[in-house]
Amino acid sequence: MTFLYNDYGSWLTAQLGVKAQKISLNAGFTCPNRDGRVGTGGCTYCNNQTFNPDYCITTKSITQQLEEGKRFFARKYPNMKYLAYFQAYTNTYNSLDALKAKYEEALGVPDVVGIVIGTRPDCMPPDLLDYLFELNHRTFLLLEYGIESTYDATLSRINRGHIHAQTVDAILRTASRGIRTGGHVILGLPGETRADLLDEAKTLSSLPLTMLKFHQLQLIKGTRMAEEYRACPADFHLFTPDEYIDLVIDIVERLRPDLVLERFVSQSPSSLLAVPGWGLKNHEFVDKLRRRMIERNAHQGRLFIP
Repeated sequence: MTFLYNDYGSWLTAQLGVKAQKISLNAGFTCPNRDGRVGTGGCTYCNNQTFNPDYCITTKSITQQLEEGKRFFARKYPNMKYLAYFQAYTNTYNSLDALKAKYEEALGVPDVVGIVIGTRPDCMPPDLLDYLFELNHRTFLLLEYGIESTYDATLSRINRGHIHAQTVDAILRTASRGIRTGGHVILGLPGETRADLLDEAKTLSSLPLTMLKFHQLQLIKGTRMAEEYRACPADFHLFTPDEYIDLVIDIVERLRPDLVLERFVSQSPSSLLAVPGWGLKNHEFVDKLRRRMIERNAHQGRLFIP
């Protein structure tokens, strides 16, 4: 098969020696730009309902959420193993003892073979990193930072509450401990041009990241960004599927060849979208992307400059 990009599924199976499915968890955390430590209101685009399954609620324990998630996936994949995915809000934002209790509970559930922790770059204290260094030696661990943008003007506009230098610092400290380090980036945030996004590929490639995931900007009902769009739609460029596919390919060709690419697109429930979505399921988008890459004779790293 022609190499197009380093896909996450193949990489994960190679890492674990078995196929594994992530189960999203809501561990009851908040964020420092919600509780007043660095800001209030949260990121202007954020509504965690867009990715929380029905079983993923804080009234249920970590074990309950995992067991319900396992039952959901086992109907289709009876021999699957699982990763506990601490996804909602900032999953390193609590005391060390409270965090350890959540992580260790997850790892005690049968068939859970590792954990993925989603967090912010400004929420990785040294004592937690010491514990994660130890944890990484006894189970699969992936730490996923919400980068969102590498531009400080954008980070300020979307109320992230941190700057890009903090992202760089967190990624360097984490990767230097031998921990698999991932990043999440939103494409199409207001104020960013196509040229900005292509330059961002160079910046991301310069960081010691193991994995990257992208998704297109979606405007979610009830968010501050949806209100901003209603007030001034000219400030936003919402991609068509074909336009976005070509942008993603242009970015992928400029990325470091060894970066693992987990995701290119997100599919929020249509009931939550303030602006109609594309009507494409994730696998349908990936199929279109791969066909377009073959048409263009494109592959990851083709235009990468070290």
